[in-house]
Amino acid sequence: MSITNPSLRTRIYFSMVIMILVSMVVTGIFTIFHFKAKNDVYHQNRLSRQEERVIATIQYFLDDSEIQEDLDTYIKDFADKILEIADVNNLDINIFNTHGEILMSSHMDLADPNFFLQIINDSIFYELEKSGHVVVEKGVEEDKYLSTYSYIKNEEGKRICIINVPYSRNRSANKREVSEFLSSLLIVYAVLLIVVILLAYLLSNYITKSLRVIKEKFKSVGINKKNEQIFWKGSDEIGSLVTEYNHMITQLEASANMLAKSERESAWREMAKQVAHEIKNPLTPMKLSVQHLQRSFDPSDDNFEEKIRIFSDKMIRQIDTLSSIATEFSNFAKMPRSKISKIDLIKVLKEALGLFNEIEEIKMEFVNNTSGNELMMAGDDEQLTRVFNNLIKNGIQSIPDDREGEIVVVIEEKQDTIEVEVKDNGIGIGEEKKEKIFVPNFTTKSAGSGLGLAMVKSIVENHSGHVWFESNPPNGTSFFVSLPRQIDE
Repeated sequence: MSITNPSLRTRIYFSMVIMILVSMVVTGIFTIFHFKAKNDVYHQNRLSRQEERVIATIQYFLDDSEIQEDLDTYIKDFADKILEIADVNNLDINIFNTHGEILMSSHMDLADPNFFLQIINDSIFYELEKSGHVVVEKGVEEDKYLSTYSYIKNEEGKRICIINVPYSRNRSANKREVSEFLSSLLIVYAVLLIVVILLAYLLSNYITKSLRVIKEKFKSVGINKKNEQIFWKGSDEIGSLVTEYNHMITQLEASANMLAKSERESAWREMAKQVAHEIKNPLTPMKLSVQHLQRSFDPSDDNFEEKIRIFSDKMIRQIDTLSSIATEFSNFAKMPRSKISKIDLIKVLKEALGLFNEIEEIKMEFVNNTSGNELMMAGDDEQLTRVFNNLIKNGIQSIPDDREGEIVVVIEEKQDTIEVEVKDNGIGIGEEKKEKIFVPNFTTKSAGSGLGLAMVKSIVENHSGHVWFESNPPNGTSFFVSLPRQIDE
């Protein structure tokens, strides 16, 4: 998995977290705006309640007083009542006449010559004349406040004055309320985010757990092994996938059995063809020799005994060839279980080389790159002798008649293994033959069964080792055998 190509579990996990984060941000923004709107509505309602209470108190006072006409002058009793009402309700109250000129105020200063110059703004006065009640927002950003204007009427419903109630919302208090609300909201969101991340991790693991099980099963599927089916209780999409997998496993097992059967039958057919071919080779000259003897049979011939001797020699050679072929096929077919014991591999190699020392045209050389004259390991003495006999014999047979032959056997120790190299200076192995060199019945020679190197590979692998070769046509080939010191029996 990489950053640019994350796993399904990671994509599900981050998708869930991002969706929750986006929803939390949207909810937070909506909540903040909603809180501010509610706050504004609260203050407007509060101002309306205070205004209604003040007007009701003033109306009650006017009902008990003799003031029933349009106010145009300052009246002390009325001014004292306004101050009392303002003090009780902790408000500022301004009283204007019906023309919009200031008459009195809860915070008036009679010594101020400019006090009585205050009038209601024309736009406000126009709106008030039209609707009878006006709420306006005054001031700059940090000092904004609400201000209401309403008419006060006498018992007959005639307008006698205008009351103005300024209402400061206390911006610092509002900010503190919003700040406290946001702090609480952030704490709640932080806790929710931690819970959501944990739940998203657990859910993504739960969702993809079954997929990981299926993936591991897919990875372990093989043709030459017993593949286990998956048991799934549900009938969901994953259940459908599991059903298809189990069906595929069943089909794969049936196909593997058919393939194995076909391969066995094919192998036996090829083996039978090869055996028949190898047997026919010596039978043909035997048949010709017998036919020739029949035509020339004459006991009175002076050379009769010589002819019988020549005939007998030919027959014996061909019979020996047949026996050799039978033995080689029998050995390959049997391939008995390795009898593992402690053996000296250097001794095995020297004995194998010694079998071919009588060939005068071939120079035999043994190179010991180990630390001593003995190299003990676990192996089957007889089978390993057959391995190196075959490799040396193949090397000798690959050397053309017009070349001075040379076979070099090199042994050396690796970390946990022993490596043997059998090198010849023959014609080498062509590229088109390299892939088939260890295939049974394949041979690079004009005669032979093609089982030697297949047998070598089988014995070496039975010893938990491996065999390979390097060839440089036409300058020779090196076969390498790597064997562990210890064999897993």
